[in-house]
Amino acid sequence: MSISELKGLGPKSAASLATINIHSVEKFMATDAFQMYTQLKIVSPRTSLNMLYAMIGAQENIHWQEVARTRKVEILMRLDDMNLAPKR
Repeated sequence: MSISELKGLGPKSAASLATINIHSVEKFMATDAFQMYTQLKIVSPRTSLNMLYAMIGAQENIHWQEVARTRKVEILMRLDDMNLAPKR
């Protein structure tokens, strides 16, 4: 299985993850989604919050929209602690 076959991820997501040296499902699953998001924001500042939702969803095998709907506040608070919360 490849990263692009994980729930909620596709070829564009896999290509983005490759820019931060995440090439295998094993490495993807073993790496914290917030850490990957932080690295993605460095190499591509326009990385959206949906990518974080998708990575969490893929790691937990749930749809990214479910993650966004049920855990948005928790995720935004953690991003705020990391100084990565989206600017309004």
